[in-house]
Amino acid sequence: MSSLGFRTVGLAVFASAALLSGCGAVPGQRMITPASLQDTGGEFSTEAAQQKQIPITDINLTLLKQMRADQQSMQMSPDVASLFGKPAVYKVGPGDVLQIVVWDHPELAAALGQPTTSSRTGDAMPGFLIDENGDVQFPYAGNLHVAGKDVATIQRELHQRLSKVYQKPEVTVRVASFRNSQVTVDGEVRTPGSQSVTDVPLSLTNAIGLSGGFTTTADRSRVELIRDGKTYPLNLDDMIKHGHNPSDIYLRAGDLLRVNAREDSGVYVMGEVNKPATVLPLRNGSLTLSQAISDGGSFDSNTAAAQQLFVIRNSTSDSPQIYHLDASSPVAMLLANQFELQPKDIVYVGQGGLVRFNRVLNLLLPAINAAVTGVVVAK
Repeated sequence: MSSLGFRTVGLAVFASAALLSGCGAVPGQRMITPASLQDTGGEFSTEAAQQKQIPITDINLTLLKQMRADQQSMQMSPDVASLFGKPAVYKVGPGDVLQIVVWDHPELAAALGQPTTSSRTGDAMPGFLIDENGDVQFPYAGNLHVAGKDVATIQRELHQRLSKVYQKPEVTVRVASFRNSQVTVDGEVRTPGSQSVTDVPLSLTNAIGLSGGFTTTADRSRVELIRDGKTYPLNLDDMIKHGHNPSDIYLRAGDLLRVNAREDSGVYVMGEVNKPATVLPLRNGSLTLSQAISDGGSFDSNTAAAQQLFVIRNSTSDSPQIYHLDASSPVAMLLANQFELQPKDIVYVGQGGLVRFNRVLNLLLPAINAAVTGVVVAK
């Protein structure tokens, strides 16, 4: 090979080394100064881009104590607290069937007519059907608007009207069929569907029980109650832990109760682990950093740099957070066992500097080989 050929190869290797030296920082390595992101607002502009500082916080005992204190001080939101209380009295509506009895006046029983029919089991009951306007017809009482009223109120109004015809009538009113008010239970329950709201209060836990209970993939920490267009996030396990009984939440007509799947709130494990790109579901709202590393197959002994363990939180928001742990010491894993992850967290394990050097070199080898081949052919 001529001296020109050696100089060409030497220049290629020198360029490779220069490029590698410029990329010498290990990916994910914790910097002394906070990282920065360029934010141009999505538009091209000659003005300087705004700088957003992303702090990198070390995971230590002080941080864990602060997180535990913040969690203990967290109180139930006022919106969720407003869901607890005594059940409301059932109020009838269109489609319900009333059974009205005036004692010692059997002639009024003939007014019951034919039984009402419905596709629901047990709804084929004789009685007085409340029409779409919320009215019911009863002999000698005329047209009576009953929608939105409880049976006690309806009974008093009927007594007042019948008192004009009968002396001290004894009136009894009850709901024979509940067909107006329903709630829907959806998501990770065994038999999702609609349930009738009756005069027996329907609690949140009863509704789930009537739907067959939770499935094996249900996340009890992420139950949503949608009422009047507003969504109330419910963590049932956390409620019980803090002495709040979910059975004290009673459902109303039109409510939608949805139980989310654990996979919808997973944690992503990436980087130098034996099972990269793994999505780990939270176990009823709880998953520690050490559990995530273990379920991700642990560190790759050939490539991982244990001192470069990071947790990226709120990665899609305007204020992401990055936590760092040097997991090269066994003592550090005690900290990892107490660090609670949150849904959508990203756990990233960095790689060693030599590994990155080899990978970049492999990318450049084709160019170097091509240069050598060109020199040989030219010779």
